[in-house]
Amino acid sequence: MAHARTVDAPLSAEGGTKSGGNPWLTLLAVSLGVIMVMLDGTVVGIANPVIGRQLGASLSDLQWVTSGYLLALAVFLITAGKLGDLFGHKRVFLIGVAGFALSSVGIGLSQQLADVFSFISPIGALIALRVLQGLFGALLQPAALALLRGAFPGERLNQAMGAWGAIIGLSSAAGPIVGGLLVEKVSWESVFFINAPVGLVALIMGIVIIKETRAATLARIDWLGVVLLSGAMFALVWTIIKAPEWGWGDTKTLGFVAGFAVLIALFIVWQSKASQPLVPLSLFRNPSISIGTVLMMMVAFAMFGAMFFLGFFFQGVHGLSPLNAGLRMLPMSAGMIVASPLAGMMIGKVGAKITMAVGLVITALSMFLMAQLTIDASFFATGLPFLLLAFGLSPVFVGATEIIVGNAPVELSGVAGGVQQSAMQVGGALGTAILGAVMAGVISDKLPGYLGPAAQAIPADKITLLEKVAAFGKAPDGLPAQIAPVISKAVHNSFMDGMHVAFLISTGIALLTAVLALFVKAGRKSEGVQVHVG
Repeated sequence: MAHARTVDAPLSAEGGTKSGGNPWLTLLAVSLGVIMVMLDGTVVGIANPVIGRQLGASLSDLQWVTSGYLLALAVFLITAGKLGDLFGHKRVFLIGVAGFALSSVGIGLSQQLADVFSFISPIGALIALRVLQGLFGALLQPAALALLRGAFPGERLNQAMGAWGAIIGLSSAAGPIVGGLLVEKVSWESVFFINAPVGLVALIMGIVIIKETRAATLARIDWLGVVLLSGAMFALVWTIIKAPEWGWGDTKTLGFVAGFAVLIALFIVWQSKASQPLVPLSLFRNPSISIGTVLMMMVAFAMFGAMFFLGFFFQGVHGLSPLNAGLRMLPMSAGMIVASPLAGMMIGKVGAKITMAVGLVITALSMFLMAQLTIDASFFATGLPFLLLAFGLSPVFVGATEIIVGNAPVELSGVAGGVQQSAMQVGGALGTAILGAVMAGVISDKLPGYLGPAAQAIPADKITLLEKVAAFGKAPDGLPAQIAPVISKAVHNSFMDGMHVAFLISTGIALLTAVLALFVKAGRKSEGVQVHVG
């Protein structure tokens, strides 16, 4: 049964405030917290190659550095939104800021923690803390948007959202540069330590400036739903990452597949019976919401899955420094600053359906161009597809919000927003895992052929080790001078083959998603949910 809470200084349905305080300072305080999340999302790709070398991590380990974080976000976002309703969005936001900053410091101290706790390896500690970081990041995001909706009157909310988008775009654009500079000049740990001072400032400003907000109608948390969904998604992604190592017909692989099937079936049955389900299945009776959710997953699958390898390409195959690798990625991040407001204007003029379909075709073109990259690709050769990707993805992310949230009932708009965010994170985690498995398979298939006669002189166990190293795009150090050039060339060529296949798969997914986008309908214009300030 839903609970109601009566508090003072109610906000209007449009989000107008009667609570006092400066809404623009609230925007600044909230943005500082989210900047940590955005910076972290873009710097990890730059730091991954160095983390892999220094901590002796495998490709599957580094996939979990990304996938563990994305899964934690995906599973906890909807729950986090409901926690804000129950306990106050300011309180949940501040807990998220503090937890994200502290877990970031812990990640930077992974080696030291492993020395103290001998039962865990440095990369194991890092992955565990990345999962924890994802949980706190999930607390931040829905609470931040709820606080902005509470701080700005309806007629000024669009201005706030525009500024919000620009801040997120700028922080995303700065991520590769800041990350590259810190990794190259300081250490990979410093890209996480930087969250500590940012988090401290955000925490102080949040305590002083932000006014508390809660939804007028509150609901309990469906903890059984959280457990079932978390378990199902873990089993699925773990299977995809480990299956190439175990074998697709291995009993362990089949066991995890069966575990996923049972858990997801139990989750669906429970959601149909629970009085206050984590994900109300009634949402998906609207075809546009169902299609929009699948669309969001597929786009994130293509984007995160293919982009995961670019850090290894730039630093391992291409031989760039971390800073120069960050500069190569700048056109995409910077382009989104311009593309996001343009996408909003286009959706207003021609509708979300056409705008998203065109954006997805542009995305497919970008992925196809990336599938043509060569080992010595120039800045223009990489910059053009990155820029196209910014103008392709922005309409999808903006339009999907309008489709999913706009078609949801008013009382479920917050849950719908959580579903949209979760779909993106789950799609990204699956893309990283599946395309990682595909790439590993291509490398395993192609590497012996590129080695040629040299392969005959290398023991089978050494070939297997070389295949794992090749996934990083760089030949192992310390090779004899007479065979080093042959092995290095074979590693680079097999890596490029694998990356090309990953991008071609992403091209096909983007085109298929463009067709799906033509079947959605525009969302209904609805009033915001009732919010109270306490």
